Amino acid sequence: MTAILELFFQGQFNLSTLAVFATLGFLSLVGVAIGLYKAAQFARLGVGKRESAEAILDSWLSGRPDDAISAAAERKSVLARVLQSVFSGLQSRPQDPSYAEELGRQSAIIELAQLSERMRTLDMVVQAAPMLGLLGTVIGMIDAFGVLSLAEGAVDPALLAGGIWSALTTTAVGLAIALFTFFIATWFEGRIDRERNLIEAVISAAIHGRVDPSAGLR
Repeated sequence: MTAILELFFQGQFNLSTLAVFATLGFLSLVGVAIGLYKAAQFARLGVGKRESAEAILDSWLSGRPDDAISAAAERKSVLARVLQSVFSGLQSRPQDPSYAEELGRQSAIIELAQLSERMRTLDMVVQAAPMLGLLGTVIGMIDAFGVLSLAEGAVDPALLAGGIWSALTTTAVGLAIALFTFFIATWFEGRIDRERNLIEAVISAAIHGRVDPSAGLR
């Protein structure tokens, strides 16, 4: 990074390459901003609160529906809100479990839609950053060889190496941004997938019961 800044202050980058760097900087800011937003959103929505869902299910399956409904009504987590919908369906139509299951799935769709917000933007950063970096390299290489083609006499190898080196920096920066954003996106997608599996488990357990209630949602 220090070497890139030195080249910048020495005027080694042309305007096209600087524009690529500016765009890459913007993409990195987008990735970081979305990462912080998703982390705050997951905490606010109550993602991953399996223990509280287990406690609600234990109350429901142990013959204490009032306690379970009261705990689910606090709506402190994704799983609690889904269970509240299921309990509402079971109370409205106790002889029709498919109705409760449908209400639970509708609630799950809404919850998962919120969790998936802006994930495609992270994917866009992952895919666009390396391609943009490569574009900057191509532009830099064209510029370097264009200057050499106008040079008279023997070509200075140091000049050629410096032009190629400065051109390749955009690819390196683009790949670094893509890798960092990829790790962020993968972590969030893993949590969403886990929450989806837990939602299916709690809906099934609330309606049909658990084979081993002491096992919990493992």
